Amino acid sequence: MGSSGRPGPFEYLKKHYFLYLMLAPALILTLIFKYGPMYGAVIAFKDFSPIKGILGSEWVGFKHFYKFLSSPNFEVIFMNTLKLSLYGLLLSFPIPILLALMLNQVRRAGVKKNIQLFLYAPNFISVVVVVGMLFIFLSPTGPINQLVVWMTGEPLMFMSRPEYFRWIYILSDIWTGAGWSSIIYVAALANVDPELHNAASLDGANLFQRIRNIDLPTIRPIMAIVFILAAGGIMSIGFEKAYLMQTAMNLPTSEIIPTYVYKIGLQSGDYAYSAAVGLFNAVINVILLVTVNFIVKKLNEGEGLY
Repeated sequence: MGSSGRPGPFEYLKKHYFLYLMLAPALILTLIFKYGPMYGAVIAFKDFSPIKGILGSEWVGFKHFYKFLSSPNFEVIFMNTLKLSLYGLLLSFPIPILLALMLNQVRRAGVKKNIQLFLYAPNFISVVVVVGMLFIFLSPTGPINQLVVWMTGEPLMFMSRPEYFRWIYILSDIWTGAGWSSIIYVAALANVDPELHNAASLDGANLFQRIRNIDLPTIRPIMAIVFILAAGGIMSIGFEKAYLMQTAMNLPTSEIIPTYVYKIGLQSGDYAYSAAVGLFNAVINVILLVTVNFIVKKLNEGEGLY
């Protein structure tokens, strides 16, 4: 027993050993597949050779980081990644909240389920299929361009023009993910006592006043956590979709850090340099996570991720 009369850690572990046994497989898998590979990040500081291995390769310190930071491609790739993530966050973050607030006003259970099914369905479409749909619909002879030709007389090269890449990427992300992301807010709003809305209505509050004073305060802590997590991963854009959407013509805006790492590491075989670029990206994410969490805690009465 501890000095305060409460059971010590070993007594607690012995008493609840079955719960820890249930936790063990997930913990072991996490250690093997999440923490174990972190050792491989050391190749970012070495002139890695597959023949010599990690331990036998020569230590070069920050050579690969200097190489990336001084590369003529650095500014373009870094800004492409930052802009795509930042614009995506600012545009896509409010949409699930709006969807949840609107769904919360639907009172007929059958209608609400059908709407939810329609909104959630795009999340289960493969990224490859989504990009294939984009190429079909936005092709020079696709349905979108047929309308454009009817209005302007000439088609737009949506998938080839660099200025269209970010908008296509972000809007398609909103279409596929907004409905699914709204689930957490819908679940939180389901816990709001209907009597609060009834009482507010009797006091003369309109719909927008009830949403502002009842619904939004309910989901505000969740909004803060979701925003912090999203901002913390602002540099972690999905590689697959960006790579599949790339063409030779839109590379000025579509070349981002994940696609650059793939090309340098796997296609060119420069594993150490690509590891340094990936590690640089991860460090930026951690800095953003800590910074955004600090700011949100200041603005949200001390409530943040940690």
